[in-house]
Amino acid sequence: MSEVYVLITITSRKKLPGFLSAYDKNNMPIGFISLGYGTAKDEILDMLGLDRSEKAVGMAMVTDEVWKEVKRFLRKKMYIDMPDTGIAFIIPLSSIGGKREMAFLTAGQDYRKGEESVMKDTKMELLVVVSNQGHNDLVMDAARAAGAYGGTVIHARGTGMNQAELFFGVSLASEKDMTFIVTKRSQRNAIMSAIMKGAGMDTPAQSIVFSLPVSDAAGLNMGDESGEET
Repeated sequence: MSEVYVLITITSRKKLPGFLSAYDKNNMPIGFISLGYGTAKDEILDMLGLDRSEKAVGMAMVTDEVWKEVKRFLRKKMYIDMPDTGIAFIIPLSSIGGKREMAFLTAGQDYRKGEESVMKDTKMELLVVVSNQGHNDLVMDAARAAGAYGGTVIHARGTGMNQAELFFGVSLASEKDMTFIVTKRSQRNAIMSAIMKGAGMDTPAQSIVFSLPVSDAAGLNMGDESGEET
């Protein structure tokens, strides 16, 4: 029985093609890429005569068996343990909205549905909604109608989108919005269902939604917490 995880990769933009090639060789054609920057302070960069490092952040779904192979490949072929190469880590997946969506995101990997997550007692969830760029209003209208408080959007690019016709019978755009919504675990299913209905594959947004466990958080007022430490 294979667990499913979200694999997050952070590397320089120059090294990104090598990582994507490595993942493709390990049966991971579906993923999402966003761009970012390193966080070194400007005065340190000026002193060293360096520019701010340009980063790429990748996200993909892997089973535990595939992760073992990927990790071995990254160490032996990509030398990921060397400084300034990059970092890759996994987070247990709670759920994915829809069987076709699950098959799409885990394409080519041997997966059988088991327990929901290795973290079963969390009170909150992070919903990640991947939609066609420019249609976030559909996503948030559906989410708010089911009780979501708000979300944060970043732009990303999908890889392996040519696989979509095998699962959905339609093509998917590569330019994506990724919306992050933190919610109570008890509201997760309702919000995911609302997004699938109001902004899913049969709408212009063509959204895919999945959730990750949140073990703790601060700065969220969801109406039933005293805010006191225990």
